[in-house]
Amino acid sequence: MTKNIKIDNSSEENRLIKVFLDEENEPFAEFRPPVKFVLDTTKIPDGKHKLKIVAKSSSNVEGVKEIPFEVKNGPEISVVGLKSGEIIDDQVSITLNAYGSEKRDEFVVTGSETPKGIPAWVWALVIAFIGFALFYFIMYSTPEFYESFF
Repeated sequence: MTKNIKIDNSSEENRLIKVFLDEENEPFAEFRPPVKFVLDTTKIPDGKHKLKIVAKSSSNVEGVKEIPFEVKNGPEISVVGLKSGEIIDDQVSITLNAYGSEKRDEFVVTGSETPKGIPAWVWALVIAFIGFALFYFIMYSTPEFYESFF
């Protein structure tokens, strides 16, 4: 006993995926699923954005998924001396640095590191090491430890 299974291809053609960027009314891409595409962020300004995907099933039911993301194509900006939301007064020394390479085949070393002070815990570790070394030297620098084994 065999059953004839009829596949309705017209309902499969109703399936559609539309991709929107931010609050745009017109999609920047439309695809038939399944699809794999490349999002070129070099044409999107730096900052926070939202990718909205609207998919229509074969029975014309729509599903929506929103994905927030952030684009950072420009140079990395480093600020030393001022933190977000900090309350300051008088004169404040601020160090600014921006580094990034638009050339993919070479790396620019100059300016790629932001100068910062040595952290306090490193100084505490150095002082503790020197203190222990002085303690050890003073405790064991007596003449009885210099006797010859011969």
